[in-house]
Amino acid sequence: TMKGMMMGDNLLDTSAGAGSATDAGTESGARRHGRGGGSGRAARQAARATGDTGAPAYITRKIGYFNLLDEEGLDLIERNADTVLEEIGLDFRGDEEVLQMWRDQGCDVQGERVHFPKGLCKKLIQDTAPSLITQHARNPARTVKMGEGNTVLVPAYGPPFVRDLDRGRRYGTIEDFRNFVKLAYMSTGLHHSGGTVCEPVDIPVNKRHLDMVYSHMRWSDKPFMGSVTAPERAQDSVDMCKILFGADFVDQNCVVINLINANSPMVWDDTMLGALKVYARNNQATVISPFILAGAMSPVTVLGTLTQLYAEALAGMALTQVVRPGAPTIFGTFASSISMQSGAPTFGTPEPSLVLYGAAQLARRLGVPFRSGGGFTASKIADAQAAYESANTLQTAALGGVNFMLHTAGWLEGGLSMGYEKFVMDADQAAMLVRLLDGVDMTENGQAMDAIREVGPGMHYLGCNHTQRNFETAFYRSPLADNNSYEQWEAEGSQDMNQRANARWKKMLNDYIPPAIDPAVDEALLDFIKQRKESMPDASY
Repeated sequence: TMKGMMMGDNLLDTSAGAGSATDAGTESGARRHGRGGGSGRAARQAARATGDTGAPAYITRKIGYFNLLDEEGLDLIERNADTVLEEIGLDFRGDEEVLQMWRDQGCDVQGERVHFPKGLCKKLIQDTAPSLITQHARNPARTVKMGEGNTVLVPAYGPPFVRDLDRGRRYGTIEDFRNFVKLAYMSTGLHHSGGTVCEPVDIPVNKRHLDMVYSHMRWSDKPFMGSVTAPERAQDSVDMCKILFGADFVDQNCVVINLINANSPMVWDDTMLGALKVYARNNQATVISPFILAGAMSPVTVLGTLTQLYAEALAGMALTQVVRPGAPTIFGTFASSISMQSGAPTFGTPEPSLVLYGAAQLARRLGVPFRSGGGFTASKIADAQAAYESANTLQTAALGGVNFMLHTAGWLEGGLSMGYEKFVMDADQAAMLVRLLDGVDMTENGQAMDAIREVGPGMHYLGCNHTQRNFETAFYRSPLADNNSYEQWEAEGSQDMNQRANARWKKMLNDYIPPAIDPAVDEALLDFIKQRKESMPDASY
């Protein structure tokens, strides 16, 4: 189970200047299909085709953070992490170039073990790593910002299995992959297309990254993630971005983000190091994430886990700045606990929430964006356990100050399954988080003094002018929750949440309209994929 969990977070593969041809293609596509305006269904189709949904491209946080630790506690963790880096050291395995980079920085390298001078990693990061990352989408209206109070909500990443009410649990296919890309594209609460939203096992392992990256580029116009399972697959992702956005634009702007996991405890392996170097050299964003199951891959205590993951993350983020100063990087963590009785991962429990709160504070102190999750659950189906555990982790991530919330939607079975029904349920919750983080309206309309004067004592607000002006937007309206009377619920089939979610994802896919793309760009991408696939035999690794 732990091996599957690690693979789920990492190892299963995963703008004005963004090409005027792409922008023109979007506009011409809208005109070609007659989506230039109107009302009703035509207007909704036009909005979907151009990305103009009325929802923000990302969240600009307007509420405070839940701060767990005081300055003394943060100082303690930083001192202990420096001790780990200097006295114990971290292994950088299978990459002599990286070891030489650390020697050049004054590190003590003994075999593959690197001992860092105190304060070196933090200085490298704070000197050049940006505190705010802009990831450009091919549709400029979808471009996102991460860090400095901005939050981006992202689908789950890495599951080899998919599940729905009709067919149950099965291995994912490229059709499933495209379906989840389309669902993410249509979900206003999700700001990002994600990465390996499920593993398409019907395509050879060494070639499927091409189809996955293309699916994000073609069937959505939101930002997306690249492949990290081999350096050459990372390079393919960058090369495809150069076709989509233009090589010069890619060199100067972030257009793809990716997940680089430490092999905890305290090891960086050659696969992750190779992908890190490719993306950093090309000025693309890396999410540097220790993968922690506390009790197995870190100490059982919150402070011990925070110390280790901070040391691991510092070393990884510092390396991106050695490779290319100024390369965008994010302090990430995936931290969960295990059952001390069975060894199985657990989710939605208090201790990982405490780790997240502390890690978020460390990221803000360091001055870099922070990644964590998400809608985690160990449940196999979208049941009450899934709801409780996912709600707990989503709320923790929102209150703690996560800037890049991976695994927001779809996660089941400890990350081994991507659920269709779970995906749209989580997307509903994500849209609620948008409202929560928007805070309190302090404008004249928010004060509602005109309503209070109009209604006065003993009356009601249902018909007053202020209510009439605000009734469509006053409260979040869930597309899935049933708030009707028992009689109406019974007359409509007595459906539970799973059944309503099943109908919703099917309707969304039925209503899906692909975003337009410049045909020449699309053809160039397909040609690139064809040539790369023909250049290598099929492989299962």
